[in-house]
Amino acid sequence: MSVATFDILLASLRSGLAFQDTTMRRSISPEERLLLTLRFLATGNSFASLHYEYLLGISTISGIVCHTCQLIWQRLREAVMPTPTADDWLRIADGFYQSSQFPNCIGALDGKHIRVKKPPHSGSQYFNFKQYFSIVLLALVDSNYRFIIVDIGDYGSTADSRIFCSSRMGERLRANQLALPEPRRLPRSSASAAPFVIVADEGFALSPHVMRAFPRRDLDDRKRIFNYRLSRARRYVECAFGILSNKWRVFMAIQLDPATVDSVIKACCVLHNYAREYSQDIDMESQLPVINTAMNWGPGRPTNSGVRVQDTFADYFLTSEGAVPWQYSCVGGVQAIQWI
Repeated sequence: MSVATFDILLASLRSGLAFQDTTMRRSISPEERLLLTLRFLATGNSFASLHYEYLLGISTISGIVCHTCQLIWQRLREAVMPTPTADDWLRIADGFYQSSQFPNCIGALDGKHIRVKKPPHSGSQYFNFKQYFSIVLLALVDSNYRFIIVDIGDYGSTADSRIFCSSRMGERLRANQLALPEPRRLPRSSASAAPFVIVADEGFALSPHVMRAFPRRDLDDRKRIFNYRLSRARRYVECAFGILSNKWRVFMAIQLDPATVDSVIKACCVLHNYAREYSQDIDMESQLPVINTAMNWGPGRPTNSGVRVQDTFADYFLTSEGAVPWQYSCVGGVQAIQWI
């Protein structure tokens, strides 16, 4: 984050970080409160370590970090993570088509396990399949690596598909309350209109608005091409998680109680979008780690309507209107069409 970006952020939060001086002591300035919080989020240092850096009490640091994270979410969420409108979905879909050539895509969906200290008396609820305790960050991401919608706080032992189904995002999607645009024809195609879809991995159930890859067994060239095209759009959520965890090292392991962890994750998601908007001069993509592409298989049977939508996209990617020249290099035995 540049100095200019920090100044803009401080101006947005100053009124909530300013406290009154008393005859007993002087209050900690808004600049120091914000610097302390950003230091904690960016390094993941313990409160005991920050105690020696800032010469503040450990309990004081704990209160400052918790209050500032809550304030960041309250003050900035509407500005950098607003509720999408129909026009916003169209803009996001255009961005995905330009960057990954996947039409009618309104976001890439996935869950990230945030390592946490085991809460007392929690049993195995937070223990995930990766063999550590975690809280799940479920996120929908656009083609600029920005978070559109996030759901935070579910147990690490819960599958991504179940988290999505029980989340407000999943409920509103099923109830058609996300203000999605009406279905439209795929680019340069004369076929019937196709709905706007979210791309996800095999951990999510197939539905008319959620597209996932074909199962890996018995793949023909048509299915391989569809999986390749879908993975090019889905990688944006993996990259967004990589940027998030590399920029905010607190995600390496959060040693706080679950309620405070939720506030920390919310603040980092908002600051991620804020930095994407105001710090375009910083090359965040160079900070990306190697992405783990292992699939998290979850429950959920595909619906017939979801299968039909999946077939619509798979057939479209084989036509001259929907194909891209490099897609044939990912499969064998497919004759490339002539490109002018």
